[in-house]
Amino acid sequence: MIKINQRIKQLVGSSTLAITARAKELKAQGKDVVNFAGGEPDFDTPEYIKEGAIQALKDGFTKYTPSTGMPQLKEAIAAKLKRENNLNYQPSQVAVSCGAKHALYNVVQVLADEGDEVLIPAPYWVSYPEMVKLSGARSKIIQTSAANQFKVTPEELTKSISKNTRILILNSPSNPTGMVYSKKELEAIAEICVKHKIFVISDEIYEKLIYDIPEYVSIGSLGKDIFDLTVTVNGVSKAYSMTGWRIGYCAAAQEIIGYVQKFQDHSTSNPTSISQAAALKAIQSSDESVRMMCSEFKKRRTLMINGLKGVPEIKSMTPQGAFYLFCDVAELGSSEDVAKRILDDVNVAIIPGEGFGAPGFVRLSFSTSGERIQEGTKRISQWAQKALSKV
Repeated sequence: MIKINQRIKQLVGSSTLAITARAKELKAQGKDVVNFAGGEPDFDTPEYIKEGAIQALKDGFTKYTPSTGMPQLKEAIAAKLKRENNLNYQPSQVAVSCGAKHALYNVVQVLADEGDEVLIPAPYWVSYPEMVKLSGARSKIIQTSAANQFKVTPEELTKSISKNTRILILNSPSNPTGMVYSKKELEAIAEICVKHKIFVISDEIYEKLIYDIPEYVSIGSLGKDIFDLTVTVNGVSKAYSMTGWRIGYCAAAQEIIGYVQKFQDHSTSNPTSISQAAALKAIQSSDESVRMMCSEFKKRRTLMINGLKGVPEIKSMTPQGAFYLFCDVAELGSSEDVAKRILDDVNVAIIPGEGFGAPGFVRLSFSTSGERIQEGTKRISQWAQKALSKV
């Protein structure tokens, strides 16, 4: 038997990627699969962004860049964070990586160490605990409730803190719940983190996809003390429909970014030069295409909610951001069983909640066309009625 690194052996496979792979397999067999599993917009990357990449190719921009990104892109990101998020980072405090996932991974490996605890409110994005495992630290999961929109309360946060607590991972808008923390809620969390000197890794990848909310607030903008403790993570994947381009970034105190650079120097080195040029075009241009996509997602959100209204056993709350509907399906069975049966019986791919730390729930993505949403929710409704008639 081959000896494998123990941390690697402990990793749990991504449920989102596994379901997506199964859905593609069924589609390859000729099945008409409705994919509610995807974590990416179905829109094509806007033409003006593609043109930026094409021009970079024509200009011969095909060589190495500095490990943590080309200077022009760092400058554009710093300007964006100041303009849109009230975060005053210098370009030298920005590290560009191969997607926001890569940025998150780098930061966790730099800040977390053996014996440390990393607080992760549940439901959480599937990769957070696995990243913590690879650092040698320990995840401490904070169970939230639907009564509080699945957002961690000051009381829950305070109760979870120990002498080993080092980091809080905060995701707003949330994947999988779509919920967004208000300024007041963030202020309460910031006060606790400052008091206990806890770093906050703020995953803001869905910040431009929000609905019915007057403003988006970055926790690092709430004062110098919390700013110094915050690592802001973002990228171009979701807002600009650039998932395959693999460009994300983090911004933090100079010392943290210095270690992120060292780590990236010896792992991936620089993100793809052409993708950086495309990301620069995206960040420096008007957000008109983003607003168009966001408007369409809002319509799709309504379609999905309405499509499932006929099944009282599937309960959900209206997401405030991202493009996911998080549903309680406990009355229909375990979420893993429900997701498997819906995929096998009616060819609709959804993600079970176990991977998000939320058994009994499933995640449905409305990042597909309105027509497919109507078809998929119809199939789920019919499946649920049959399943309940057999009980």
